[in-house]
Amino acid sequence: MGRCVETGDAIGKAFGLAPSAMPGLNDIDYGEWQGLTTDEARGRWPGELDTWYRHPDWAAIPGGETLQDVLARALSALRDVVDRHPSDAVVLVAHDSVNRVILLHALGLPLSRYWRLGQHPCAINEIDFLGDGSVVLSMNETGHLREAASP
Repeated sequence: MGRCVETGDAIGKAFGLAPSAMPGLNDIDYGEWQGLTTDEARGRWPGELDTWYRHPDWAAIPGGETLQDVLARALSALRDVVDRHPSDAVVLVAHDSVNRVILLHALGLPLSRYWRLGQHPCAINEIDFLGDGSVVLSMNETGHLREAASP
């Protein structure tokens, strides 16, 4: 979560705003997988890890969250933001799991498509939330990173 807080602080500073953390946008709870490498998790939970990569919508991370759990809490946080700022531009900073489930929902796609959406670190996704739905304007945009790296 530290990276998201730092990113939010940098964006807020550029606009003279003080960002606030939203627990509903926390990364997925990896439970007993937290802090393990993929190989370590595979050694202890080979079936569960295989399900995570083949059928993420069926996966139950030992002691952690399902994608359905992440979607429910992320959408609750998102509804709160949209209700408070119905016509404002708002920046939300989250990890790739939260970004993916929000994008899948906005696109009307099932959670089974989770691995089909790329989400690079610091990528920008742009979504318009309308009265009766949403429109995804851009996904996984990283051009700003190339521009920042240029001399």
